[in-house]
Amino acid sequence: MPDEAALLIADVYEAAGALRRLGEQTAGAEGLTQARWQVLSAVSEEPLTVPQASRRLGVSRQNIQRVANDLVELRLAAYVPNPEHRGSPLLTLTPAGTDALARVTARSEQLHRTLFAAIPEQEIHATRASLRRLLAELDRHEGTAGKR
Repeated sequence: MPDEAALLIADVYEAAGALRRLGEQTAGAEGLTQARWQVLSAVSEEPLTVPQASRRLGVSRQNIQRVANDLVELRLAAYVPNPEHRGSPLLTLTPAGTDALARVTARSEQLHRTLFAAIPEQEIHATRASLRRLLAELDRHEGTAGKR
């Protein structure tokens, strides 16, 4: 079994890399980077502070700050006052950011339909369930249960 586990981990890394490359291509077709797409998506439901967005995306605050500043410069996002913390403004989408996110999301959804067309829905569901169990075990191992 350890060999199968090692092979599974290698497959997950390979799939993650391929999906990242595909994400960059998808975002690039709409004039975005994958990082900008992820931050737009993270703040699309509700405005977040940079630390909140970084926790949600699982990356460093500094990385999100750089991307957020780029999005503000491109007028795809804006900083608005945070009533709960004057020193930590909220990042929110502008109308242009909402449009950009909608375009890249629609492109991504079409790509996913094409990509997964040959895989039965039951297999997708089973694979996702297995990955969620693996993530739960990783959380338990790291002592971060419930944070995902």
